[in-house]
Amino acid sequence: MWEEILKAFSVYLSSMIKFIFGPIGGKAAGLHLITTVVVTAAGMMTVVVAFTYFGEFIRNRILDRVFKKKKPAVDMAPPKAGFFKKYGLAGIAFFTPIILTPIGGTLLAVGLSTNREKIIFYMLISACVWSIILTCAVYFGYDAVMNFINKVQPV
Repeated sequence: MWEEILKAFSVYLSSMIKFIFGPIGGKAAGLHLITTVVVTAAGMMTVVVAFTYFGEFIRNRILDRVFKKKKPAVDMAPPKAGFFKKYGLAGIAFFTPIILTPIGGTLLAVGLSTNREKIIFYMLISACVWSIILTCAVYFGYDAVMNFINKVQPV
């Protein structure tokens, strides 16, 4: 039992850093497909919630001390990126698991939107959908590739 919990926890931690590490780690650890889906989505959502609510605090307390820079005389709002104008918060949430990291996507969303509940909602939908898609792709894709290799190579 503890072994399974530790395996799931390592998948959880790895999916906090890069989303695809969750499904790959779950398959490598031998976790059940459903466990991997849930733990991968939970890992991303932990980062999303933490950076959505504490991202400004982290930036003000840590990054501003490390990277001391002059504050501009005029308070400049972050520019609205072309991508954000075209696809909005839903587009950022959609691409966060597959292109961006959970940290990067959340910081981008927080920098361009002030509605925390909307950020969390869109990221939750994206994490759940992509967790199912990528976990199934890794689990079934690996099995399909291994079956193909075994058929091509004589034993």
